[in-house]
Amino acid sequence: MIAVIAAVLAGLFFVVGLALMTVGNLQTAGITFLIASLIIYFRETRLTETS
Repeated sequence: MIAVIAAVLAGLFFVVGLALMTVGNLQTAGITFLIASLIIYFRETRLTETS
């Protein structure tokens, strides 16, 4: 369940980053993309169950 929430949160950060890019706030958009990437990394390395 936590992995699903992390995936949704990463998607939300990507949408926010795209919106910030369209209005020209590139520094904040870059930070949101970085946060989304870190969430994806932690989701794949720590939150997913190994089979």
